[in-house]
Amino acid sequence: MQTPPAGSAHLAPTRARDRIHRETERIHAVLDEARICHVGVVVDGWPHVLPTLHVRRGDTLYIHGSAGARVLAAGRAGHLPICVTVSLLDGLVLARSAVRHSVNYRSVLIRGLASAVLDEDDKRAVLATFVDRTAPGRSGACRPANRRELAATAVLAVALDDPATQVTLKARTGGPVDDPEDLALPHWAGVIPVRTVEGPPEPAEDLADPSAPIGS
Repeated sequence: MQTPPAGSAHLAPTRARDRIHRETERIHAVLDEARICHVGVVVDGWPHVLPTLHVRRGDTLYIHGSAGARVLAAGRAGHLPICVTVSLLDGLVLARSAVRHSVNYRSVLIRGLASAVLDEDDKRAVLATFVDRTAPGRSGACRPANRRELAATAVLAVALDDPATQVTLKARTGGPVDDPEDLALPHWAGVIPVRTVEGPPEPAEDLADPSAPIGS
């Protein structure tokens, strides 16, 4: 079984510490809003970072992907040291000087030990939660995975409330912070909000009944 490097559980951000938060509700909110995460793990001495899907159920974060992916397949050997990050971009911060430009964001870093979900019933329940994230009730309005598809899908679990798991939220809000001597410059300064929105559904061209419900 792999173990984290000595002292790695105590690593903490060293810059902009005023932006660090550890409130559980705020952390859960970011994890629930983000649709994509990035998973980092060392395989055969090399760092690998994989963009994939995630979902939270209570105090456990689940990672989803192909069982053939080396990052996820490594978890089948036992507890796997893993680093998961999610990021949300909330705004572009334009200042009067180039060096003061920034972004408003919320990001969560999770460093801990992941284990594979092997029980078939548990795995199906987690995968149903993944499907329902795409649209409420969607798992009841589509064909569930068969045994072959289930075997080809990897699910790893990370306990967020484990004392050995490090979970940190870092966020920036507000407008630009210009130097006092730049405040009189004529350049525009402020925030351009950034939002991710879902568009109207676009039925597949071969859909027999375009009026079929998206969710159950």
